Amino acid sequence: MAPAGPPARPLARAARHPHHAWLAFVAFAVSAVVLMPMVSLAYVALSGTGEDWPHLLRNVLPGASLTTLALMAMVAVGTGVAGVASAWVVVAYEFPLRRTLSWALVLPLAVPSYLAAYAFGEFFDYSGPVQGLVRAAFGFQTARDYWFPDIRSTTGCALVLSSVLYPYVYLTTRIVFLMQGRNIADVARTLGARPAKVFWRVLLPVARPAIVAGVALVLMETINDIGAAEYLGVRTLTVAVYQTWLARGSLEGGAQIALIMLLLVFAILGAESWARSRRRFHTGRATHMKAQPPRLALKGAWRMLATLLTALPVLLGFGIPALVFGSYALRRLDQFRSPDLADAFLNSLVTAGSTALLTVTLALFLLNAVRLVRSPGMTATVRLASIGYALPGGILGLGLLFVLARFDNGIDAFMRAQFDVSTGLLLTGSAAGIVLACTIRFVALAEGAIRSGLDKLPRNIDEAARSLGRTPGQSAVSVLLPLLKPAILTAAVLVFVDTAKELSATILLRPFGFSTLATHVYENASRGAPQDGAAAAIVIMLTALIPVLVLSGALARDREATL
Repeated sequence: MAPAGPPARPLARAARHPHHAWLAFVAFAVSAVVLMPMVSLAYVALSGTGEDWPHLLRNVLPGASLTTLALMAMVAVGTGVAGVASAWVVVAYEFPLRRTLSWALVLPLAVPSYLAAYAFGEFFDYSGPVQGLVRAAFGFQTARDYWFPDIRSTTGCALVLSSVLYPYVYLTTRIVFLMQGRNIADVARTLGARPAKVFWRVLLPVARPAIVAGVALVLMETINDIGAAEYLGVRTLTVAVYQTWLARGSLEGGAQIALIMLLLVFAILGAESWARSRRRFHTGRATHMKAQPPRLALKGAWRMLATLLTALPVLLGFGIPALVFGSYALRRLDQFRSPDLADAFLNSLVTAGSTALLTVTLALFLLNAVRLVRSPGMTATVRLASIGYALPGGILGLGLLFVLARFDNGIDAFMRAQFDVSTGLLLTGSAAGIVLACTIRFVALAEGAIRSGLDKLPRNIDEAARSLGRTPGQSAVSVLLPLLKPAILTAAVLVFVDTAKELSATILLRPFGFSTLATHVYENASRGAPQDGAAAAIVIMLTALIPVLVLSGALARDREATL
């Protein structure tokens, strides 16, 4: 008999160590749970009668697909230009408020896209302050007297999404400009290259993989969006999934559209991976990060222009939502005493807290499995468990809904047959379903945050603990966990905030009458009264500000030199 191949080695190694076998089982189980919604979605989409497919091909998919692709293209360009330009200006030049703006440019991350859409809709509406100022300045009386861009359009939706998503590109690009671009830019300048030429010919090619990575995150968030697109009247594929399911009552049709979206997500991931593989430069770590050669000081009107251009994204992405909902909340302070808001806050607290606890626990198990069962198979398994972060919430929610319904129906059928007792729906339409969906989606976020802390620890720390008689489990509990407390806390906060902001999956999976802060705002905006959800919107933004301020503080303390 031929010897066992490489895939069998991790199992054989785990079999010799029961503790390792248990960790391996947890890792495989988590990966299987993450894959279940995708498998279920594909099964439902491909196993139906197909009677809705002609209608989808003729009336839904062409328009929704073109709208989605157009929206993605505009958002990619908008976030790319805003993120790269902002990163370059704050790194390369000295101008008024540069240090403040360098961290303030991250603030729009605290604003969910649906809140930004509601705020932009109110701010740029006919009755809003902008058009009111236009009418007062030029003496117009009615909307027929002048033309003003319609915020409730694909272009308007792209503006909204670009305003709150550009920090993904800004952060990734800024790091490259600071670290990898330093030495090569210095060399280019010594050869007589002007700053503009250094940027276009040297730094931009170097930063291309980071830009692509940031834009890929932006595009996945764009696909995931439901609140902004629906409120602004933009019929994307995500909106089409909800309309096909809820308006037409076709789960199969919704699953088929969701499957197309899933293929689009994988195409984005493939393009990002291909762009990274095309790198043709050295990406080693910079060695002189503490040196501080002077920035290029701007003079005259260029100083104010740089300040205005870098302040504009902050004012759009964070200033307008804070102004609109802040003014509404100040006029409706009684909302903060509303029982509905209290219930939504409590529900958000329970679901987000439960998700953070479960997600961090699973992330620790996964990292411990990779640490102890050192094999390519285990590494691949943990990476597979992280794929949920790439799934839009709507796709994940719809696929998980099928899984939970089949599970509940199977349990109910078994209990009826064996004990003549009906269990009803146990997980479908429950808060547990929301927690499970968010856990699947954000386990990669927790794993990444904790792994960044683990990578900073000495590699031989396990061996040192075991030389003192500690077992792997004891060393993990008594040595690693205390050292990883900051990373674990960071992971828990990130997952908590993202769960509190999650809207797409929550809409699909929530029980009847169950509202979170996100759905509370969504429900009021859906009936044309976003001001009635102002208090909930302020609470969401304040909650989301916690990790953003931590990140902004780290940027503000940064004393690196520019190029």
